[in-house]
Amino acid sequence: MNLKLKTFSFAILASASTGMYAQTHTENNSTNDSEQSKKEERNVMLNAADANKPREIQIGLPSEDVTVYENGLPAVYSSSVHRLSAHWRSDASLKGTDLMTPSESAIKTGNIAYAVSAFSELGQKEFSGKLNYKANHFGMQNFDLNLSGGIGDKWLYTVGMYQNFDPGSFKLRFTDYADRTQIYHLGLTRILGDGKGRISLLYKYSNSKNPGNFANAAPFIYVGDGSIKKLAGFDPGLDSYVQRQGSFKYLNTKTGKMETWNMTDGNDNRANEVALISQYQFDNGWLWKLNAKYMNAPRANFVDYGGSTISEVTEADGYQLSDGSAYSGLIEGRRTWLHVGKVSNALLTTELSKQLGNHKLMIGLNEWYYHLNYYSSSFQWAGTVEAYPRTLSQMYVNPLDPTLTAKRSETFGYNELSPEYTKGSENKLAVYFTDEWKVSPKFKVFYGGRLEYYRMAADQISASRFNGFHLGNYNTYSRAEDGSIVAAEHNIVPANVTKNKLNYAATLQMTYNVTKQFGLTADATIATRFPRISEYAGTGPTEEQYKRVTIPLVRGGIFYKNNWLDLSSMVTYISKSNNIDQQNLTKPGTSEGKTVLLIYNIQTLGWTTSAEINPIKNFHMHALFTYQKPVYKNYNASVTFSDGQTMGVNANNMIVKEIPQVLIELDPKYDITKNLNAWLSFRYFGKTYANLQEALYFNGHWETFGGINWNVNKKLSLGMSVVNIFNEKGAKGTISGSELITKEEAGKYAGKYMSGSYMRPFTVEFSAGIKF
Repeated sequence: MNLKLKTFSFAILASASTGMYAQTHTENNSTNDSEQSKKEERNVMLNAADANKPREIQIGLPSEDVTVYENGLPAVYSSSVHRLSAHWRSDASLKGTDLMTPSESAIKTGNIAYAVSAFSELGQKEFSGKLNYKANHFGMQNFDLNLSGGIGDKWLYTVGMYQNFDPGSFKLRFTDYADRTQIYHLGLTRILGDGKGRISLLYKYSNSKNPGNFANAAPFIYVGDGSIKKLAGFDPGLDSYVQRQGSFKYLNTKTGKMETWNMTDGNDNRANEVALISQYQFDNGWLWKLNAKYMNAPRANFVDYGGSTISEVTEADGYQLSDGSAYSGLIEGRRTWLHVGKVSNALLTTELSKQLGNHKLMIGLNEWYYHLNYYSSSFQWAGTVEAYPRTLSQMYVNPLDPTLTAKRSETFGYNELSPEYTKGSENKLAVYFTDEWKVSPKFKVFYGGRLEYYRMAADQISASRFNGFHLGNYNTYSRAEDGSIVAAEHNIVPANVTKNKLNYAATLQMTYNVTKQFGLTADATIATRFPRISEYAGTGPTEEQYKRVTIPLVRGGIFYKNNWLDLSSMVTYISKSNNIDQQNLTKPGTSEGKTVLLIYNIQTLGWTTSAEINPIKNFHMHALFTYQKPVYKNYNASVTFSDGQTMGVNANNMIVKEIPQVLIELDPKYDITKNLNAWLSFRYFGKTYANLQEALYFNGHWETFGGINWNVNKKLSLGMSVVNIFNEKGAKGTISGSELITKEEAGKYAGKYMSGSYMRPFTVEFSAGIKF
């Protein structure tokens, strides 16, 4: 879980001129189709960071976790432990996808965010088969099969298989695949009442190993002007910064025993899911839907890597290679977290809807239960700075050793940095409603509300973490000034935290057409919640810190539409109070780190202009420009290191790290013939700060995609696409170990060796689809 803040810059997409409902999907009540085929908005499946999950569409705040829903239910209840890509892929088992707006998501789920809404392929009376194949020039192969059809007049079936064999863009020496994922689907549908309704039973099994999850890091030289230089002999995206050997010693947080982690383990994810999907159209016009599922993931494991300071050492510093020879050269203090989880959930959503005159009413209910049994262990190690780093040993005094005898070890600092533990459950019981009201031909109103009873009961550990931390009764040892050994007694046991709270959400959207082509639009949405069970995995908020999280979103603007242009422009304000962030702070120039819990606010003011352009026949262009200013509020922290030095961080009114102020999207598409088209997708992310205090930054960069799609005939389609067309090598995200560096100190780091994440390298992909 490791609540290191992961921020995503979010641009609010201005509404289309047809009103606030432009992105709301159209229902198909036919029992032969679960939903109409959906249009994927804004190339949401093109992700320059990860090929296996949707990209985050940005709204100016840290991600609020789950942003994919399948048949109206979360694809995974929370991706903090059971990762989304381990259980869900955009595969042939889906009839289609749509995009929920932040306002729609707030009412239906309690979460303000753009969210992918997917719908299962349930089948039809005629047999249909789909086989999709995809490969890239690095050796990835992906097979995606779905078969569906009818059994007599009243039954439908669907069966599917997804297989991904992805070695990544470089060889991981401890495994063959950076992502090896298998997902299987089975489904049976009964048609009810002469086609008025249906009830479906769906089964899914997922088995995923994704060690590539922790391999997205690289060393580089930070030039000082926002650019980076490659290290000699290391090409980001094509060389591995994951160590050579396949095992490490670590201290198990739960058992208190020294154990061995093999790098081939620790990324296993397995889950079984059973879902009931149903709907019925009553004679009086009411449409009733009831969707429910139970999911059990007995293995929900993953690994996180982090870095600190890169420095140069000599043989006199005592570092040794595995053969016992002394080492001199560049080293980086590396950090590893091993996450072990068991997850289950039972989810139910039911809705009633009807068109009543000028009103389209919908009332719904969520009953979502989630159980989590999770812990993580952390350790630190020193590695060489090169492709396939070598692990270095050094003399280390284990504070759990009563004799405090220095011994040579490759790992150290056991559980000093944010090991986590929680076991318990949370439950959301919510009622909600929406009304789309056509007041007049020119004036439309959409409004809705949500009231949610939230209960959380979890065992958690509020004690501060330290070197040698684990559960149980034990002593750690240290030397007094006179050289004597002093024992400190610890009794680390989980304590139960139970909360019963009410959350709420509301939205009001208005659209007025001044003329047939020009209009005004405005909306306001608010959603609240209290800290979740995942936020108690660390030390968790104290009673004094336990406060309501409030997210208000207000926006307003204009739209214009004619036969070749659909343009909208909006000003947006969004904020979030009491954001919880467990941050690892590194002492500058060293590898020493401490973990602190931060609670602060974020607010963003922005302007977005979006256009859909059809200037000539067969050509379409989506364009978007955003300027935004996301800033921290009430962001203060201090930490005391082992030498007694206390350092602070004050990020008040500073730009939120990793979030650009300028965003541009350009998505042209040209239909060469009826069956052949070419497309491009360009996204520009402006200057982003790579640490908390606006000291270090990365220049703006383009994320680029392009391709050609050819429908050869009714049965066969072919495609070719390119990721990172210009092979841009820029770094992104944060710089490891830079949290406490200030603006005044920034100049000292020009030309320094650092590490961070990077974009996917230039990749050529090939695809083929067969329908039968």
